[in-house]
Amino acid sequence: MIPAKTALVSGASIAGPALAYWLAAYGWQVTVVERAPELRDGGQNIDVRGAGRTVARRMGVEDGIRDATTGELGTEFVRSDGSTVARFPASTSDTSGATAELEILRGDLARLLVDASVGSGPAGAVEYVFGDSIAAVDDQPDHVRVSFEHGGERDVDLVVIADGMNSRTRRLMFGSAPTIRPLGLDTSYLTIPRTERDSDWARWYNAPGGRTMTLRPDTKGTIRATMSFLSTPGAHAGLGPDEQKDLLRQKFADAGWEARRILDGLEQEGDLYFEHIGQVHAPRWTSGRVALLGDAAWCASPISGMGTSLALVGAYVLAGEIAAHVDHRDAFCGYERIMRPYVAQAQQLPPGAPRLANPRTRAGIALLNTAARIGASRAFSAVGGKLFSPPADAIDLPDYSHLVR
Repeated sequence: MIPAKTALVSGASIAGPALAYWLAAYGWQVTVVERAPELRDGGQNIDVRGAGRTVARRMGVEDGIRDATTGELGTEFVRSDGSTVARFPASTSDTSGATAELEILRGDLARLLVDASVGSGPAGAVEYVFGDSIAAVDDQPDHVRVSFEHGGERDVDLVVIADGMNSRTRRLMFGSAPTIRPLGLDTSYLTIPRTERDSDWARWYNAPGGRTMTLRPDTKGTIRATMSFLSTPGAHAGLGPDEQKDLLRQKFADAGWEARRILDGLEQEGDLYFEHIGQVHAPRWTSGRVALLGDAAWCASPISGMGTSLALVGAYVLAGEIAAHVDHRDAFCGYERIMRPYVAQAQQLPPGAPRLANPRTRAGIALLNTAARIGASRAFSAVGGKLFSPPADAIDLPDYSHLVR
């Protein structure tokens, strides 16, 4: 009996478990290593659209995603007193609208994908190792030898790096060739208690100075909040958690609306995540027997609305091409050929983004609100939907079903 081929995947968010699912379905033995000590169940609302939804359906997790949806009714722009400027109801189609039909917490989707991957096929198997990471990669012609932070080595046929925009592992094989293009926006995410003022509508508020806050419902009886502000790239790099909190208090102290409530949430031990929004541009996604996947390869930024679709579709295509070719080099060529146009479209953000959605002046906010009212009106509802519609279907998905063991 020919032994199963082996793969090591770095990262257990969305792309990593999705790739593990498909490789196991094709008969591979897969290990997923994750730096965090356990699966991270936190995170904000994400949507599953277009080709990403098609991949979820082929994986058999679409119904699970629907059962775990946040129930978000749509997105409304609000004034400082909480009154509504404009409303955009949730989409009833795969691709259009600010709120997709399938909205789910990132952690809930990760859990669904991990559970699905563990049982994705009798021919293959998936192992998850938490609390460890890749320390060194020795890429040989016939195998890859991987050393781990906490000791030990492992020989595998392929390594896939899927551990985020700021991947440390990526540098081991690709050096400084992949670059991060900063977009001039800092964003923080946290969870706060739900109150009677909240509803199942996502709410968006702009304050002068290029500041934005959002509140979105979840399935846990809490609210997922964001605070974003225009910034100089690198100005706040390297800040520790306490320094990040102090910065947010300084930036949003006079922002109005629900700012005080969100800032009070910083006092609680929670899931604050602070990042500078950017895009990853890599001249190549593969080197020898190592490949990049997901945000580590092509992060389009949360502004694109395409992160989840890119992760699911990229995992599906990479695994399918690996299964369809004897030589990994041919598989990697196919992967890049199919995914490059899809990624390129996803990274083409609307003109002026993110500044147009984060005006610095009251006049700019008034103009944005006027545009939102017009876009949400019955006469322009189709136009308004298109403004929030990423190119989630802009790819012809290959069919690899004949390769499943």
